[in-house]
Amino acid sequence: MSVLLDSDVVIEVLRARDQGILSLWSTLAGSGTPILVSPVTIAEIWAGARASEHPAISRFFGPLTCAPADHVTGQLAGEILRKYSKSHGVEIADALIAAAAVQHKAALWTRNRKHYPTEGLTFYFVRQ
Repeated sequence: MSVLLDSDVVIEVLRARDQGILSLWSTLAGSGTPILVSPVTIAEIWAGARASEHPAISRFFGPLTCAPADHVTGQLAGEILRKYSKSHGVEIADALIAAAAVQHKAALWTRNRKHYPTEGLTFYFVRQ
């Protein structure tokens, strides 16, 4: 199974402040498991990046696989929004990330499981 990274995990790995996250990242990165990232996560990271962080961000994303977003991703995200936006406050970015994980049969690694009440979604790691 592959793992799709949520934006919050990418931020923590790039900041290198949480030793638990870094240890899990090191294990995952060395495991040979395919690591995916959503175009939404890429956009969120670049939107908040300082110019001095650009080289590190480019190096980080370089070896990862960007999960393609297509009409199936959009349809799944729409279904997630219809089902969970009012009851759970799910927003479009999280719906698209969840849809990509479900579509590509990837476990989602997030620090905020409450953002992802989606049926059929599996998780790589959830911080307690």
